[in-house]
Amino acid sequence: MTASPLSAWTDRLAALAPVLNVAESPFRSQLTVRVSDPDAIAAMGSALGVRFPSAACTFTSGAGRFGDVEVLWLGPDEFLVVAAPDLQITIEEVLRGALGTVRGSVVDTSAQRTTVVLQGPRVRDVLAHGCSVDLHPASAPVGTCVQTLLARTGIILQVNGDDRFTVLVRSSFAEYLAAWLGDACSEYLAVA
Repeated sequence: MTASPLSAWTDRLAALAPVLNVAESPFRSQLTVRVSDPDAIAAMGSALGVRFPSAACTFTSGAGRFGDVEVLWLGPDEFLVVAAPDLQITIEEVLRGALGTVRGSVVDTSAQRTTVVLQGPRVRDVLAHGCSVDLHPASAPVGTCVQTLLARTGIILQVNGDDRFTVLVRSSFAEYLAAWLGDACSEYLAVA
């Protein structure tokens, strides 16, 4: 089996626990969907068992036909469907079937990114060190997702709770992000 992008960082990331709990969820199924037709979007949501978001920069989640699934609205006609590992082929077939003859695309991008879950009372403070997005709960409430930079690394950031965020980062930048998280947590570790 292939090692996850952050498998060598497990101990170093665990050492951040007084400030931030960091957990990698590697190999998740990820499908980029490009479609603008509202009827096709509704049909894809029905086929998936999880409706697509109705507002930009938000995500929906639920226990759909394929277990826990998230659908992120990333751009005017761009969505990302995220599910458990090894479901990408089946989900791709279902979404393509729901798309039918409508102009659009469904592409498996699972190998592109790894998923990192950050949790803790200081998570917003740590992220603020390298992210220009306003992460105050009034500006980034639960259910928000944005494509942005974190420490000069392109990411997708999801707000899952007041103290819980999900970062989807390109696999090739995962170790850089892990090192940056260690550095960003260092001032809080010194006083913990």
